[in-house]
Amino acid sequence: MSTLYIVATPIGNLSDASARSIEILGAVDGILAEDTRRTRKLLARFDLPTSLTSLHEHNEASRIPRVVARLDAGEDLALVSDAGTPLLSDPGERLVRAVLDAGHTVVPVPGPSAILSALMGAGFPTVPFVFHGFVPRKGKERKAMLEQIAAAQETSVVFESPQRVAVLLQDLEALVSEDRQVVVAREMTKIHEEFFRGTMAEAARYYAENKARGEVTIVVSPGSPAERRERVDEVAASALARALLDDGLTPSRAAREVSSRLGIAKNAAYEIVHALADNSEESD
Repeated sequence: MSTLYIVATPIGNLSDASARSIEILGAVDGILAEDTRRTRKLLARFDLPTSLTSLHEHNEASRIPRVVARLDAGEDLALVSDAGTPLLSDPGERLVRAVLDAGHTVVPVPGPSAILSALMGAGFPTVPFVFHGFVPRKGKERKAMLEQIAAAQETSVVFESPQRVAVLLQDLEALVSEDRQVVVAREMTKIHEEFFRGTMAEAARYYAENKARGEVTIVVSPGSPAERRERVDEVAASALARALLDDGLTPSRAAREVSSRLGIAKNAAYEIVHALADNSEESD
């Protein structure tokens, strides 16, 4: 029975490599690397001659039989990502499952993580927290994730491309209260490490004027109890408004009913009802 080691590697500063990770990367028969060029720099730093084989999202499926065959032949292997802890928004999940199904051992070698590093430096509650991975670029998946973050009772962590940071913050600003806090962690452990801290509106303005560069991790604080109640009221109001409109009430009459039944402000009820009515007309 052979072993596949899942090895965390530095997210920037190579001095963060643990003694154990270097020992294992030097002892295994081969390393499966998301980006062989990047991993080769790490190996060169510690004078490790171990051979490298690429394994990324586009070839993982085709690589699995070969990896299992090498393990069957008695080799021990290591899996590393571009940087940080493998499998978290990185390839390797299917490989690990296949290796376990083949009867081999999988051993995690913990170490650096952009997710945990950002969470540690954010100053928000750390338990519980939710990691969402990379934010979808568009469509229902993006809308659902942003709404989930906006309504979250726990700290939320996401990855985002530096080219899309400003747009993401603007989209979130439209969904959260004006005092909702966010931390944008950039280039962690590197020379130009930066933690921007402020409200969502402040962050949106800053990154609209200052282009983000490098690796970016965004941490959003939990919503306040008042904000969560407001969102619950909005969901209930939308459901009631839709039912009333479907029953044939005019938007003005429906808005009055929503305000009266749920005890919310008339102007808020009016906005909700007319938004639904306008969307319905556009889809017809």
